[in-house]
Amino acid sequence: MAKKKAIAKEKAKINPDLEGLSVNINSLGEVVTSYDIDKLNQFLNDNVDDKKLRDRKDEEPPAKKPKTPKK
Repeated sequence: MAKKKAIAKEKAKINPDLEGLSVNINSLGEVVTSYDIDKLNQFLNDNVDDKKLRDRKDEEPPAKKPKTPKK
C-alpha cells in the first residue's frame, strides 16, 4: 500500500486587527471563537463591502441630541 503524505497545516494570513482569532466547530456543530462575536461583526462591518447593500439608499440615522446634565 502507498504511504499517505503528512499534510502540513499552514497558518492562514490574517488581518493584524484580528490577531489571535481562532474559529473551531465543536462536536455539536456549534461555532466556537476566541473573539467576542460583537467585535468580529464590527470588524466585518467596517472592512468588508456587502455587495447586496452597496446600492441601498437608506436614510441617514438621526443626529443624536446632546446630553443635558442631570440636576
